Amino acid sequence: MTTPALLPLSGRRIPTLSPGASSFPHHRATLRLSEKFILLLILSAFITLCFGAFFFLPDNSKHKRFDFGLEDVLIPHIESEKEARHSSRQVIHVLHLVCFPSCALLSSFTLIQIYIACIRLTRLCNHKFVYFLITVVHMYSVNIHIYILSAGNSQMGATIVDALDTLYIMGLHDEFKDAQEWIEQNLDFSVNAEVSVFEVNIRFIGGLLAAYYLSGQEVFKVKAVQLAEKLLPAFNTPTGIPWAMVNLKSGVGRNWGWASAGSSILAEFGTLHMEFVHLTYLTGNPAYYQKVMHIRKLLAKMDRPNGLYPNYLNPRTGRWGQHHTSVGGLGDSFYEYLLKAWLMSDKTDTEARKTYDDAIEAIERHLIRKSNGGLTFIGEWKNGHLERKMGHLTCFAGGMFALGADGSPDDKAGHYLQLGAEIAHTCHESYDRTVLKLGPEAFKFDSGLEAVAVRQNEKYYILRPEVIETYWYMWRFTHDPKYRQWGWEAVQAIDKYCRVSGGFSGVKDVYSSNPTYDDVQQSFFLAETLKYLYLLFSSDELLPLENWVFNTEAHPLPNCTHHPLSPPGL
Repeated sequence: MTTPALLPLSGRRIPTLSPGASSFPHHRATLRLSEKFILLLILSAFITLCFGAFFFLPDNSKHKRFDFGLEDVLIPHIESEKEARHSSRQVIHVLHLVCFPSCALLSSFTLIQIYIACIRLTRLCNHKFVYFLITVVHMYSVNIHIYILSAGNSQMGATIVDALDTLYIMGLHDEFKDAQEWIEQNLDFSVNAEVSVFEVNIRFIGGLLAAYYLSGQEVFKVKAVQLAEKLLPAFNTPTGIPWAMVNLKSGVGRNWGWASAGSSILAEFGTLHMEFVHLTYLTGNPAYYQKVMHIRKLLAKMDRPNGLYPNYLNPRTGRWGQHHTSVGGLGDSFYEYLLKAWLMSDKTDTEARKTYDDAIEAIERHLIRKSNGGLTFIGEWKNGHLERKMGHLTCFAGGMFALGADGSPDDKAGHYLQLGAEIAHTCHESYDRTVLKLGPEAFKFDSGLEAVAVRQNEKYYILRPEVIETYWYMWRFTHDPKYRQWGWEAVQAIDKYCRVSGGFSGVKDVYSSNPTYDDVQQSFFLAETLKYLYLLFSSDELLPLENWVFNTEAHPLPNCTHHPLSPPGL
């Protein structure tokens, strides 16, 4: 386990002496040398903290104050001063962005360590970001976001859009303004390009909506709606289950050839609800809400083998494809969005909650097991058999279980919080058992191996966020300092092994002491990995979970005080 750069002062133990003749044989009017040294250390730490606060804390006079609490409003956004003067809408005044939690929560972390963690993470996000704005990262690039655009020559700046809210949350306002300017002048969706409906929804629409709610800048809402309209033709199938891909210009859709005889994928068509409900609220157009509710109603009528949802559904016939169930890739965010639909509705969408609870019950019964070494893992169900393999993507489930603990049936909140902790521990072990202290893409639990990748094509790390995501949720719900410790280990490993001259790169083998780079910086590194790390070391008052729900790309969207619209005919 990697040691933090700064050891807690509380960890430097000083033996306690009982006063008495043996301890203090003579009365002393002066301090011993060791006592002077201790006092000097304490004074030095205090001066360092004051120095850092003076030079690095944001200047209130230069930054707008904004509220992430969203009190007494439905779905507010931050209005400009000009808007506020001409509107009766409540203007939200904000808490200053603070990296320090209350002293009662510090435990093994000192204020200085947490402060430095936040500064380090802000600089990681800001590292060479202007470079990306200048060169304009294109989604069509062969080695960047290949699953978003498979054709075309379009400037869609995935990294810029996906990182918007991270920049805003971290207080990088100059970079945020640069990104906004680029979006206003260059982001164009009237192009002849084929895109992934799922990826564009979670990265682009989710990112633009979050930027709108945080900043109040109308351009982000306008762009989100323009793009959403381009995705609607993907739903023109015999069943209403959308195609995986759609051409932004022609509206022609199709599915991946490898996906079980042309099926649609559960995690893709099941991860639209949050963004589409917000689109209906913002535009008044019921079409978005109707599309996602139709998907839910269709799935509710279908038989599920062993209560499990297969990963593939044919959009032409409405029948399941291959009976393969996973809480990792191909299935993951479907379950996440069931829970978050309930949370986003201010816990009024009980249908979504029951669907989530029933699905998790089946997952516990058939997929969750404990290894011989005592590690809890989530396997994959394939044609009636459990494969004892867990993917990095599956590690998000620890945070999901914790997030869904409150409201669990049969008073099982404690059980699910414990299950989340066990998954977090297993995923940390997958990191800790590598040379680089970064987790592999997938790891096995058989043949005497536990939480270790076996195949060479599963040993890579592409800057994924799921493990950090679970650390953050577990920290928010337990305040156990080990989650910050584990997050700090990840910060150090990423900074040491993934930083390159132009940003950050994935590595091909986390078990090699001399890893090679894959030369790709995924947009989710800025959207998710760095954001979750920053939040892990920030106050709970920054984006409180009772007011905000994060989409699967870590873009925060505000809760609704009621389900926004219930269009007729549903």
